Amino acid sequence: MRLDRDAPLHDMKRLVEPQIPALRRYARALVRDPVAADDLVQDCLERAISHWSQRRQDGDARTWLFSILHNLAVNQMRQAARRGRHDSLETADEAALAHQPTQESPLLQRDIIKALATLPEEQRSVLLLVSVEELSYAEAARVLDIPLGTVMSRLARAREKLREAMNGGNVVRLDASAFRRPK
Repeated sequence: MRLDRDAPLHDMKRLVEPQIPALRRYARALVRDPVAADDLVQDCLERAISHWSQRRQDGDARTWLFSILHNLAVNQMRQAARRGRHDSLETADEAALAHQPTQESPLLQRDIIKALATLPEEQRSVLLLVSVEELSYAEAARVLDIPLGTVMSRLARAREKLREAMNGGNVVRLDASAFRRPK
């Protein structure tokens, strides 16, 4: 009985090749960039070929390939998140390189949380629903089961008290834009 040396290669081609279009679709959905998706599929296929002997023979090749692709994508996304956005210095806009200092941000957040805690509950809830959760005045009124005019007056009083608390004894000052409702 003669052993066919090309059997594993034929088996690999038969199981992998039909999965390539689905792998490309999944990769494009994951990374939302056709070029990066094609690179991801290429990396997946290289990994599958180099580790073909480690595949469980009784396992489904399709799920194995999708697992490889998914894990590669997750690793790339984590790596990109750690590295941050990449801009070459030659093509980068000067405004993109400049950043506001971030030292005040944690202090400002702490002060806002302390100031929010001093507000009466009815004012705090209206302020949080409108400013943080971005509900409309009418939606906030329905959530709290109060008239629309009450929402507006509580919100105005809450913003004023918060503004006074933030500008009172603290070093960090807020301008009025911090209290405006987003459009």
